Amino acid sequence: MSKVLFVAKREALPRVKKRSGSYPPVRVEGNGRAVVSQAGAVLLVETVRKSGVDAALSAALAPWCKPRAVHDPGKILLDLALATALGGDCLADVAMLRAEPAVFGPVASDPTVSRLVDTLAAAGSRALAAIRSARAEVRDHVWQLAGPGAPHADGQVIVDIDGVLVLAHSDKEDATRTWKKTYGHHPLMAFVDHGRGGTGEPVAGLLRPGRAGSNTAADHIETTRLALA
Repeated sequence: MSKVLFVAKREALPRVKKRSGSYPPVRVEGNGRAVVSQAGAVLLVETVRKSGVDAALSAALAPWCKPRAVHDPGKILLDLALATALGGDCLADVAMLRAEPAVFGPVASDPTVSRLVDTLAAAGSRALAAIRSARAEVRDHVWQLAGPGAPHADGQVIVDIDGVLVLAHSDKEDATRTWKKTYGHHPLMAFVDHGRGGTGEPVAGLLRPGRAGSNTAADHIETTRLALA
């Protein structure tokens, strides 16, 4: 694992715009009789609402939203992230969100989700830049809300850079044999170190094939550049 120390420089960045929210407001109580699946995800949904990441992604991905589209591209990406956090490992696993519209709101169909992923993949670096800029805007907003508890409160930020093996049991794009004689991918990840009292906060990820080396200098430089951005 590599550690990079950044000196924090406070700059004025765009503020998160006023939002109505992509998800319905939900209150969790323990004395009800009805059972709601995936109710634990309400914490994640509220994090989305409070941080404004839904509004930021919606604005960033507006160029890829068709005039008569029913589902917002930003909401679709957030649904995929929620599905992954709940244990999903493929696009079709957004079905677990679709089963609870009272918690997650309207969820796009599998073909709609696949079409958006294809569209954003075709856009390449433009789409990635839009998503990363939205995340940077929201991260700045959240860190300022955290005040003295923010990672950059003391004027410096420690970032851990490490390779992570992601196994794939089929011929997926860029899936190859890894140095551990497994099969899959070897992305290089960057996490902001929150110290002993916290965990790592993911700030950047460089997708790489499984055969990628652990100490490739060019990949570490690129991941560091993405983390700074």
